[in-house]
Amino acid sequence: MAHRHIKELDLDRLKRGRIHKLWMDVVTDTLGEPIAIPLIIAHGSQPGPVLGVTAAVHGNELNGIPVIQKVIKELDVTTQKGTIIGVPGVNVVSILRRQRRFIDGTDLNHIMPGDKNGNVSEVYAYRFFNKIVQHFDYLIDLHTASNGRINSYYIRADMTDKVTAELARLQNAEIIVHNPPSDGTLRGAASEIGIPSITVEIGNPNVFQKNMIGSSLTGIHNALSYLGYSDRPIEPPEEDPVLCENSYWLYTQKGGMVRVLSDVRQVVESDEVVAIQHDIFGDKLDECRAPERGIVIGKQVSPIGQSGGRILHLGILKT
Repeated sequence: MAHRHIKELDLDRLKRGRIHKLWMDVVTDTLGEPIAIPLIIAHGSQPGPVLGVTAAVHGNELNGIPVIQKVIKELDVTTQKGTIIGVPGVNVVSILRRQRRFIDGTDLNHIMPGDKNGNVSEVYAYRFFNKIVQHFDYLIDLHTASNGRINSYYIRADMTDKVTAELARLQNAEIIVHNPPSDGTLRGAASEIGIPSITVEIGNPNVFQKNMIGSSLTGIHNALSYLGYSDRPIEPPEEDPVLCENSYWLYTQKGGMVRVLSDVRQVVESDEVVAIQHDIFGDKLDECRAPERGIVIGKQVSPIGQSGGRILHLGILKT
């Protein structure tokens, strides 16, 4: 089914009480043809705030795509207050190429809000941000781990902001990491212009994970109830999330085959051995120890570990 292409988004011209499926033209390719970003807009019958839900800023992070598709199918726009703008494929170019980064090798989530007069990736990011994100009153940005890694179900959010903190808690995540804006991410750039924003990390790359998708669906419906879109009861978490005041990655110092010993969501103690490395002959080369107490947010599962490779994402527990 062909859907209409637009060059600018004017919500006032869209009929209320309907779901609109559109293509937003943002840039043109080397043949002069438009490169368009898909939009699924649930335009409620009654005025209200605009919630943006975005997915696949990285082209290999796919779990968020069915989350957006499903949550909008479950809405009743005939009684809904406000508008949800779903962007199931932000990085269209990289989805088509089955790649994480943009066509010029740049990570789009490091250069937001882009640059009007920048390079290929910066212009794409700028037009996406200004043509679409500027319409949001709130943002939920859906991600997964990258290639060769696995993640817990966790949130990045500025927990000093009351509304942002509540959106984070409503996701019923396993872990919440306090992460201020101004870091080049989509979440950070939106926060800088006054849009309460969270990043939701839902599992692993290049796959659809039914349980992770279901968890994220519940979290978004909770957020919709909190923001007044519906009267659906908020579903509380089975367990309170672990709160982290910050987080960082541990990296290899030597090359070699890496085996991470610690599991995702495991609490590790200071100086605990969390990974070991062997050479191609099976001889032990090195071991990695936790520099302080924390929880494993995500980890490397690919055994290939050249010097400077990622090992484990450690969340520092909030005291």
